[in-house]
Amino acid sequence: MLKFYQLPNCSTCKKAAQFLTEHGVSFEPINIVELTPTADALKKFVADTGVDINQLFNRQGVKFRELELKDRLETLSETEKFELLASDGMLIKRPLAVNGKQLTLGFKEDEYRSTWL
Repeated sequence: MLKFYQLPNCSTCKKAAQFLTEHGVSFEPINIVELTPTADALKKFVADTGVDINQLFNRQGVKFRELELKDRLETLSETEKFELLASDGMLIKRPLAVNGKQLTLGFKEDEYRSTWL
């Protein structure tokens, strides 16, 4: 089943969930703040899908700016990046939809259509 990490009041997450629902795609909605993926889960997402760890960061988020990660991200080790992402769901780009070997970040209708339909 498709795991759909979201923030319930996020308009982009709502659009993505509506798209999946309208197209009959079953998914498990997961509040990304209450049930933030662990570092091990994030490592598995990267290993299984080939996504670049840096793409997992919500670069537009307040938390990203507060931690001044724009300037520091490239100096962090991979382990530090996984631990940082796992420490706060607000650092992860959302919605994050994952199902085995496929993963999408954010919501682009064309990408959802080609990946999840």
